[in-house]
Amino acid sequence: MAKEQTLFRRTEMLLGYELMERLSSKRVIIFGVGGVGSWCAESLVRSGIRHLTIVDSDRVAVTNVNRQLMATTTTVGQVKVEALKERLLSINPSAEITALQQLFTAETASQFCLGEYDYIIDAIDSLKDKALLILMATSLPPAKGDKSGTTLFSSMGAALKLDPTRIRTAEFWKIAGDPLARALRKRFKRDKVFPKRKFMCVYSDELLENRMPVDPDDPGNGTIAHITAIFGFMLAGLVIQHAINPQ
Repeated sequence: MAKEQTLFRRTEMLLGYELMERLSSKRVIIFGVGGVGSWCAESLVRSGIRHLTIVDSDRVAVTNVNRQLMATTTTVGQVKVEALKERLLSINPSAEITALQQLFTAETASQFCLGEYDYIIDAIDSLKDKALLILMATSLPPAKGDKSGTTLFSSMGAALKLDPTRIRTAEFWKIAGDPLARALRKRFKRDKVFPKRKFMCVYSDELLENRMPVDPDDPGNGTIAHITAIFGFMLAGLVIQHAINPQ
């Protein structure tokens, strides 16, 4: 514990001992540890979060190297959550990092025991899986003050962006200019099933176009590290702010 106190001395100077203890007790799960989720995980661990579960089914691909924290030329081919866990434990060896190489889907959702977590971070790309996680997370009892409960924070689309000054936060239903938020709202209205409560998101209203054709073997849109990292850091910031000042 003495070593941990040294690791986080500068954070403790800012927050104080009691708030650092509060942070260290929180349980967080991140779904998707790509360009957004990986940076969110690093920021949380560097801020003193000790109980973190990371969920992703993929392995590191060479096309991940431009924006994903644990993706380097030496980790290509490794399981993403295992490579990220190694990185996070090199920051704080006493952190409790659970790495799950899984997808969150309708078939697997019940395996995750979402109600056991204080914070759920949605960094999922798949529209249907993202919608399901949002519906399930917002159906859980909300956190009130320091009492038990679960809070969801969600990332909208981080691809096709360049301007960091246009990244912001908003309640889901108040987001304007983001195609992923628009598609989610359309899906909820189509199915006549809606989130049970409000939740905050990170998004940008910037929308550029690819300047090169999409590779059939790598069909994703263009992305860049400073945008995905800011998205991840802002999600982590929402967790930290809520944990030290619950409402």
